[in-house]
Order: sequence, then structure tokens, then C-alpha cells
Amino acid sequence: MKQKIEKILRCRNKKTIIADKNLKASAVLIPLFRDQGQYHILFTERSEEIDFHKGQVCFPGGTHEPSDSSLLQTALRETEEEISLKAEDVEILGELDDITTLTSNYVISPFVAFMPHPYSLMTNGREVKRAFSVPLSFLMDKANFRQDSYAYEYEGHIIWGATAMILRQFIDLLMAEGGAWQ
Repeated sequence: MKQKIEKILRCRNKKTIIADKNLKASAVLIPLFRDQGQYHILFTERSEEIDFHKGQVCFPGGTHEPSDSSLLQTALRETEEEISLKAEDVEILGELDDITTLTSNYVISPFVAFMPHPYSLMTNGREVKRAFSVPLSFLMDKANFRQDSYAYEYEGHIIWGATAMILRQFIDLLMAEGGAWQ
């Protein structure tokens, strides 16, 4: 399945949005892993100590820094800072389309990656309250997506906003391919 996802992502044209003085560049990593025969996506819950999006569910990532050589490096650097997942331990499968956030004026570049499991994650308590995963099969079940609020709810976690938009794009790409996604 990992190869199938990689093929889907590499055989498409990514829609890019250029950051400017009104839009800040940022990047996130969508970590996938396999556990007990099922694929899962890793999410983080932001702490209450940060400036923006307190307590929200998101993917690890953040703002592009001048020292970052690329947006991929931004996603990898931020992921290591937030949950201690090292760049050399992930396999980048591809990219999704850039999206913009209206409230915080970011352009987000999402990168899909495969990570080993089990993996010893340590959350940066100042930025991240906890990390958790959701089975891909749950996310792909249309009954679990609330169209009215454009959100998923899983074990008390609400996945909404930009994270739900990115996730929905990924799920829609997988669904368009059909087949089993265990």
C-alpha cells in the first residue's frame, strides 16, 4: 500500500500557492505508519501554551524559517521539534496541494511520509500536548466524516479546519483510486 500511495502522489500535478507579504509559508508532515495490519495517520494536539490554535488537532509542522532550504525541510524540522520524529527515519511519499488558512494567513504545504512503528515519540510540551493516531480505515469510511461541520471526531478528538481540509484531500485521492486500504 505504501507504494500505491507514493504512486498516487507522484503521478499528479501539485497545486502550488506562492507565499507573499500577506501569506506566510508553512509546511506540515502527514505521518503514516502500519500497526497490526492497519495503516494509521499520526496527529498532534496543540498545547494551551502556544499563541495560535490552542488545543487544536493538527499535523506536525510550522512556519518556514529563512534557514530552511525548502518547505520539506520546514516540515521535517518542525516535526522533529514537536514530536522527536527524525527526518532520517521517515520516507517521503509525496506532496498534497497547498492550502491557505483565512484566519492566520498561512500557505500550508503538506508532505505525506511513512514512519516506522513502533517509534519512541517525545512531545515538546510547550507546543504539543499529545500525539495520537487514527486508523486510515476509519478516516476513509464516509460515515465518519461530518460534512455539515467539515470534521471528523475520533475518540474525543475533533479534526477540523485546515487539518480536515488537508486530510480530506488525501482521503479523496485514495478513494478515487479505489481498492483496499488496510
